[in-house]
Amino acid sequence: MGVSGSGKSHIGQQLAASMEATFIDGDDHHSPANVAKMASGTPLNDDDRRDWLATLAGLFAEYKARGESVVIACSGLKRRYRDRLREGDSALRILYLEGTHGLLRERLETRAGHFFKGDSMLASQLADLEPPAADEAVTLSIRLTPAVIVERFSATLVPEQSRSLG
Repeated sequence: MGVSGSGKSHIGQQLAASMEATFIDGDDHHSPANVAKMASGTPLNDDDRRDWLATLAGLFAEYKARGESVVIACSGLKRRYRDRLREGDSALRILYLEGTHGLLRERLETRAGHFFKGDSMLASQLADLEPPAADEAVTLSIRLTPAVIVERFSATLVPEQSRSLG
């Protein structure tokens, strides 16, 4: 989890590969209306995110029911959003990718072909962000290399226990 530009998709793909798990990019499950709204530079609100979070929670539940591991990249900005995701799998483990406004903006400015546009949208996400407490997520800085982030988060997982990851 983290705001746009934190590397959720990149880290998620690497983490899933290291675990031989399925990777799902939560952005791929936004409604066309949400994508259009973000592409126009308008931030999503809680109502916009409601069905999207329900879809992602459903994916966690489906993988758990099959006994398969899944990594889903999702902003998860607010505690209630993360609680909604946990309804799909109460054992959900969360990695929070933490970064400064300046570094996040720099990353977004160099990213091409993504619907998330504008510094105002980043500012909105940062304003909405409720950083998770230590009992809710593992927090790692995006200044670390992706390999180090994957290694450190993987070390917190219980290997014999199949879990969903977000």
